[in-house]
Amino acid sequence: MIHSSNLRWNKLQDELPAEIGELKSLTHLSLSYNNFKGEIPKELADLPQLRYLYLQENRFVGRVPPELGSLPNLRHLDVGNNHLVGTIREFIRIEGCFPALRNLYLNNNYLTGGIPAQLAKLTNLEILYLSYNKMTGVVPAEIAQIPKLTSLYLDHNQFSGRISDAFYKHPFVKEMYIEGNAFRSSVNPIGYHKVLEVSSDSDFLV
Repeated sequence: MIHSSNLRWNKLQDELPAEIGELKSLTHLSLSYNNFKGEIPKELADLPQLRYLYLQENRFVGRVPPELGSLPNLRHLDVGNNHLVGTIREFIRIEGCFPALRNLYLNNNYLTGGIPAQLAKLTNLEILYLSYNKMTGVVPAEIAQIPKLTSLYLDHNQFSGRISDAFYKHPFVKEMYIEGNAFRSSVNPIGYHKVLEVSSDSDFLV
């Protein structure tokens, strides 16, 4: 019975087979830093015990399957540095989705559209990483109602307007990156800005 599979940095390629959804006891899956292509299989949503999913630094295309939102235990999802398209609104369209999600990495893709206010329903979210996409619009004040939010990466998109004072008054937000957007000049970042050098799966969390 397989609980954890760490296959990062293995030069794996081709498409990720739908049969991955048959590994029902899997809790950790790291396929980062490979050359997987094609779409992310929706069959990953058939892994009820999955808590950590690392798919960053591949060549996945298409949309992030909204079916992943039905995973009751998923705490960490990283699909950064791929060729993914679509919107967050599509991604979170399932009612009650991602009930346990703490860390969401969507950075360095080709996502469009805005940040939907419904994202605030992910009440366990701590890290939201949206850097280097093609997202637009204003940042909804509702996002500042996420009670445990600590880090918000908005940089290098096409966001505009102002950012609600609620973000600056939030008791736990320690980092908010905003550069590379069209925000009003009065909008300021939060925290000390440094380049993120450590991959989100560097310690393969348990």
